[in-house]
Amino acid sequence: MSRVERLPNGLVLALEERDYPGVAFQLLVPAGAVNEPEGLLGASTLIEGWLWKGAGELDARGLAQALDALGVRRQSGAGLEYTLFSAAFLPEVLEEVFRLYALLLLRPRLPEEGFEAVRSVALQALLSQEDQPSRKLFSELRKRVFLSPHGRDPLGEEESLKRATPEAVREDYRHRYTPRGAILAVAGGVSWERLLRAVEPLLAWEGEEASYPTPLLSEPHSFTLKRPTAQVQIGLAYTDVGPEDPRFYAARLALEVLSGGMSSRLFTEVREKRGLVYAVSAFPAGVKGQGLLMAYGGTTKERARETLRVMLAEMERLAEGVTEEELARAKVGLKTALVMADESIRSRAGSMARDLYVLGRIRSLSEIEGAIEGTGLEAVNAFLRAHPYRNPWVGLLGEVDDVS
Repeated sequence: MSRVERLPNGLVLALEERDYPGVAFQLLVPAGAVNEPEGLLGASTLIEGWLWKGAGELDARGLAQALDALGVRRQSGAGLEYTLFSAAFLPEVLEEVFRLYALLLLRPRLPEEGFEAVRSVALQALLSQEDQPSRKLFSELRKRVFLSPHGRDPLGEEESLKRATPEAVREDYRHRYTPRGAILAVAGGVSWERLLRAVEPLLAWEGEEASYPTPLLSEPHSFTLKRPTAQVQIGLAYTDVGPEDPRFYAARLALEVLSGGMSSRLFTEVREKRGLVYAVSAFPAGVKGQGLLMAYGGTTKERARETLRVMLAEMERLAEGVTEEELARAKVGLKTALVMADESIRSRAGSMARDLYVLGRIRSLSEIEGAIEGTGLEAVNAFLRAHPYRNPWVGLLGEVDDVS
């Protein structure tokens, strides 16, 4: 069972206590590309990197050594909708770990002399997209799909990063790094009472709730990015349903039939039967308040048109329904992935945080398993009839003619 409570400063705290010799948490801070100030795109990435340059009495090296000495396995990163901090460690160091993270959030040094190094890393990450054509394509595809800031790239824009000043980024940190809208999800071998005592330093964290824009979509259309690449990248985007929709599990089972393994329709029809691609897949790519399904194919210039045609046809063919055999495989695939992910307390903390962010509550493993098992063939096919995957946004990248 999970326990959830909103602390006096607005921070949402959740715990799933387990008989496990470790603890993991995921902290979701409502500072992402969607609510960055105009002209300061990429600020979330800059802040996340700059925070690690020291906090309180500790400089960057001292902070890293303090966490390493506690055996903390940690990650962090700024994304589209929020910035995430995750960590896994032994229960006996719980209090000291949260003391250090409270320092990081409440008393970061944000030293002037460390800013240029952070900017340089951010610019390198952004420019590296030119060597990652599939990532470049999907970054552009999201920009074309969304009229709202949900189309922004979390890495930012080159000119904004170059113009950013330490003063502007510090001010943005003070405005958007707020406990109101933040979520701290914890899983593992610790009691609720002890966790409450351990997070007391975070109660001094204050601030008003950051804004979150409403997703707004463009009309579906096609585009081509001409690039001198050896391969052609194909990207498709379709509107879909999100976790808050009662048809969500029907949609996820249909997606598993489409792209859930080597017996899935996309892999079989596009790669195995025709040999058109070196890679093909479909995956959920929605945001809070707007479901989205995207599909990818990587192929040669000569086979790009046929690959696109077959991918579009397979997406449309879902409207004809799936078979009982396909559905049975899909259920096994989804439940296996769920159980495997749930074995990691770090993964569980992450799923708890995402559920609270999107749904405002935590789904248990048994609830999800029950929903998957309880979704029958008629429910899946009824969803596909009512929600056919047609009329997508289409993007191509490579030495290929414009999409017609």
